[in-house]
Amino acid sequence: MAEKRATSTAPGPSTSLQRGKACLRCRKRKMRCDGSKPACQQCVRAKKADGCEYDDGKGKTRTQIMREHIIRLEARVKELESPDVTTPPITLFDPHAASPYFSESSSSSSHDSPGTLSLSASASPIPFPLDMEASRWDGQWNSINDYPAISSLGEVYNGEDPPIELAQALLDIFLPHRHQCGLELHVGRLRDSLTMPLPEQRHPVLMNAIYLWACYLSRPGSLCEHEGLYLSRALTAVNDVVSNPGKVVDFIQASCLLSVYFLSNGRLLEGSYHASAAASLALQWGLHQLGQENFVGSDRESTFLLEPAKDSIEQGERILAFWQVFNLDRCWSVALKRPATIPDSKHPWTAITTPWPQRMEAYETGDVDVGSGSPTVHTFFIHQAQVTSAVGGFSTSALQAKAAALFEGASRLSSSWSPQLSSSPSLTDNFRAFEHTIARFTTTLPPLHQLEAAMPDDKCSFLLIHSLAHASMIRLHEPFLDDQVSRDVALRAARSMTVVAKHIADGNFDFLDPLIGFCWVCAARVLITELAQLQTTWPPANTADIRGDLSTLLYSMTKLSTRFPLLGYQATKVQKLLDAN
Repeated sequence: MAEKRATSTAPGPSTSLQRGKACLRCRKRKMRCDGSKPACQQCVRAKKADGCEYDDGKGKTRTQIMREHIIRLEARVKELESPDVTTPPITLFDPHAASPYFSESSSSSSHDSPGTLSLSASASPIPFPLDMEASRWDGQWNSINDYPAISSLGEVYNGEDPPIELAQALLDIFLPHRHQCGLELHVGRLRDSLTMPLPEQRHPVLMNAIYLWACYLSRPGSLCEHEGLYLSRALTAVNDVVSNPGKVVDFIQASCLLSVYFLSNGRLLEGSYHASAAASLALQWGLHQLGQENFVGSDRESTFLLEPAKDSIEQGERILAFWQVFNLDRCWSVALKRPATIPDSKHPWTAITTPWPQRMEAYETGDVDVGSGSPTVHTFFIHQAQVTSAVGGFSTSALQAKAAALFEGASRLSSSWSPQLSSSPSLTDNFRAFEHTIARFTTTLPPLHQLEAAMPDDKCSFLLIHSLAHASMIRLHEPFLDDQVSRDVALRAARSMTVVAKHIADGNFDFLDPLIGFCWVCAARVLITELAQLQTTWPPANTADIRGDLSTLLYSMTKLSTRFPLLGYQATKVQKLLDAN
C-alpha cells in the first residue's frame, strides 16, 4: 500500500481534477478520472492499465506518435505508386479505430468487378465540383463548431455518439437523399429518437450508417474526412444483432445502406456481402410474409418472430424495409451476375406475401394494406391486368419494387435459354408472356413529360423505374440480338432509355440511385452492337443518331460518377467499346 501511494500523484477525493488532466481513455468515454499515474483507477478496474495515457503537453502520446508514423507510411506509399495508376492510394488502417472488420479495399468475384479497382472509404477518385450542393454544408459544419459545448473536432469525434446538434445536421444532409439510398422510414420518428431514452432510440448500427452516408454526401466538405470513423462504428455495431434481436429492422436497413455504399464505391464483394446479410435477416424474421398471421391456417410458429407492431407506422416501416431489401437483392444480383438471395416460390416458407409498399402518409393515417395472403410478386406477374389494389399496388415504392422484379425476372429467364431449348414450347410461351408483362407495366407509368410536375423525390424514382423497365426488355432479348426481331425490340428499348436520360436535369444527378448507371450500360451495349452492324452494311448507313445516343449515355454516366465512382469505371468500359467501333 505504501508503495502504491508513493507512485500515485492523484489528488485527494475532495479535489476536483483540473480540466485537461484526465487520461485520454476517460476523456473519450466521458468518465470521471482521478488522474492517478501511471494508470488511473478507471483504467485499472477496466483492466486497461497499459492503455492509460495522459496528454500533459510535455511530449507526444503513443497514439500521436503512431498516427504520425501512419502519415509517413502513407506518404511513402504515394511515392512508390506507379505514375499510370489512376485509382487513389491505399489508406493504411488506423490501429485505434474500433472495428476489426474495417477494410479499405476488396476484390470481387463478379465478372463485372473492376478487379484491381481499390477505392478509399474516405476519398473519391473524382472529387465533387466545388459549386455542387454538398459544399453548402461547410457553413453548417462551421456553425456547429461554434457551439459552446464543443471546443474542438477531437472532442466531437472522441465520444461514442455525436452531439445532438451534429447528429441533427447529419440527418439534415442525409434525409433528402434517403430515397437515393433505398431507405424509406418515418422521418419524424427518426428525428425524435435522438432525444429519447436509450432503449427507445434507433440502434447505433442504423444511425452510424446514416451518418456515414451524410459524410459521403457532403464531399468535398470537411465532414467527408470522418467517413472512416462512422463506417468503422457501423461495421462494429452489426455484430450486436445476435444480442439485440428487437432491433432487427434497424440492422436490415443499415445493412442495405452499407451495401449500397460499398457498391457505389466499386467495393463489390463487400457490397454483395451486406446485401446478402440483409436479405437473410429479412427472410429469417419473416419480413417477406408480413400480415400472414392474419389469415387462417397460416403457420407462423418460429423461433424468430417479431413482436407485434405497436401501430400502423411501425408496421409500415417493416413493410418498407422488406421491399428495400427486395429491390437491392433483385437489382444488384443482376449487376453482380449472381443468384438472388430472396427466393419466391409456392412453398409456404418462401412465398412473398408481404403487401406492396405504400406511401408513409398512408401508414400515418392508419390506412394499411394488410394484403390478401396470396403471393404478391407472382400475382403481379400472372395477373397484372387484374391487380386492383390501388392502395398498395401503384405507389411509387410499389412500382419500383415491380420494376426490380421484372429486371431480375427477365435476366433469369433469358439466361436459362440454351441452343438445346431453343424449340421448347414452354420457354417460348414464358418468354412471350414475360415480354407482354413488361410492355403492360411500362404503359402504367407516368409519361416522361409529366415528371416535371412530380415531387423531386418522385421524379428521380420514376426516372429509375422507367430505366429499369427498358433495361428489363433489353435483358430479355439480349441473348437473341442476332435475330432481327429481338434486335429491333432491344434497340427501341435502348433508345427509349436514352430519352429518359435526356429528361434528367443537372440538379437531378445529386439524387439519382446509382443503379440507374447499370441500366445505361445495358442500353449502351445494345447501341454499340447496332453501331457495329450498321458499319458492315453497304453503302454505309448514317450512324450519327446512334453515336448521339451513346454520347448522351456517356455524359450521364460521367456526370453521376462524380458521386459514385463505380459509374466512372463503367463509363470507361463503354468508351473503350465505342472506340473499338
